[in-house]
Amino acid sequence: MANNSLSFGNAEILQIADAVAREKGIQKDSVIEAMEQAIQVAGRRKYGHDHNIRAEIDRKSGEIRLFRELDVVNPVENSLTQISLPDALALDPEIKLGGTILDPLPPIDLGRVAAQTAKQVLTQQIRESERDRQFEDYKDRVGEIINGVIKKIEYGNVTVDLGRTEAVLRRDAIIRNEALRLNDRIRAYVEDVRREAKGAQIFLSRTHPQFLAKLFAQEVPEVYDGVIEIKSVAREPGSRAKMAVYSHDGSIDPVGACVGVRGVRVQAVITELQGEKIDIITWSADPATFIVNALAPAEITKVVIDEDKHRIEVVVAEDQLSLAIGRRGQNVRLASQLTGWNIDVLTEDVESKRRVDEFNNLSGQFIEALDVEDVMAQLLVSEGFTSLEEIAYVPIEELASIEGFDEAIAEELRQRARSWLEKKSAGDDGKGLGAIPAVAKLPHINKAIIGKLAENGLKSLNDIGDLSHDEFAEMVPESGLDDKQINELIMAARSEWFDEAKNDAAE
Repeated sequence: MANNSLSFGNAEILQIADAVAREKGIQKDSVIEAMEQAIQVAGRRKYGHDHNIRAEIDRKSGEIRLFRELDVVNPVENSLTQISLPDALALDPEIKLGGTILDPLPPIDLGRVAAQTAKQVLTQQIRESERDRQFEDYKDRVGEIINGVIKKIEYGNVTVDLGRTEAVLRRDAIIRNEALRLNDRIRAYVEDVRREAKGAQIFLSRTHPQFLAKLFAQEVPEVYDGVIEIKSVAREPGSRAKMAVYSHDGSIDPVGACVGVRGVRVQAVITELQGEKIDIITWSADPATFIVNALAPAEITKVVIDEDKHRIEVVVAEDQLSLAIGRRGQNVRLASQLTGWNIDVLTEDVESKRRVDEFNNLSGQFIEALDVEDVMAQLLVSEGFTSLEEIAYVPIEELASIEGFDEAIAEELRQRARSWLEKKSAGDDGKGLGAIPAVAKLPHINKAIIGKLAENGLKSLNDIGDLSHDEFAEMVPESGLDDKQINELIMAARSEWFDEAKNDAAE
């Protein structure tokens, strides 16, 4: 009769552990621990599940030792898991009450069922160790380019064999119109590695912007060495991409280095990306310059920056409009992604007409509200005044400094502006558009700050006093005030609160 028991020689145990560790690519100690757990499970089936069975394999000799773990108590309530102190002292003279003792068990000859159970536990433990090893191997490789062989294509998703494990290239991570076939070698970017129940899940991408950057790092030694830095990348995979580069060495042209002699370097990347066109531009810390570069090959006439809205208006000649926008808006869209700014493209005629309309509308508002001639209204607009709030509460010295004005004219204009604002606010909810004149007397206040606060509906001391330091800094980012000055301005606005509190206390 065949012997179905689980029994190995001491040396054979270590040989098996060595072989499994090499085959699975995991630590030998992890295999031995899995064997110990398998023997423990088999031991419980032999002696009963009520026993606390522990198995140990000597790492040097391979000897298997089986124990029953017992708690030293007095009195004994469960003889299967507990032992009295006198009996424990017979096994270990130094044991104390409350301790744990290991009672040696004789070698066992496991039956077929127990042996099969041990084998299943061993297989499961080795599989879990292998999953842990896969996760540890690849979790730090996110952001790298990896090579593999296409093993399976199912519903547009591609399974890539990496050698000891597999990765997934999802349908949305494949370049458009890319023809992938079984057994093809493929390069991809490691986008994410997750620990899941069925093991480490490795997700690849060929559409990620950093895939392009990493390809250039492989093709361009200056990028790999860090002499040239790839600042940002924007892609529409398979169609077109833009890449901004910067050289830390003034003697090296970053664009020329990435293009290579006769375009050999950039062409290698284009071939890998299935013919994707790549615009390589010079990065600049100045947003206007950077955006002008990003919109190449279009020629830009003028750039207007609105930092508050993080938006830039680009003015181009009529014949450059289609080039700047690109086919289906692709050029301006990629430039926006590359720079991180919202970009509006206008022709010179449209921009000029809009500027004239804004000038005329604002002048008309000043003529109506201040009851002045068009020349004076246009002069105020030309001097940079954009709202009646600015005129109403700007320091009188600023108005009087305009050519042809004096303090009398300045004061009259301020009074007319305040009067108009008060009339307009009569039907509002109490705050209205009119501001308490005391706002203009706050420390460190100026025309620009008054205008910005007014745009946000803050027209009174109470409104401004309600602001925190951070809220003020966010509303008026270009105030030019430091933290101390902002706090002084806000506390001055709150002064009426303290006055009211004193009056209440007196009453």
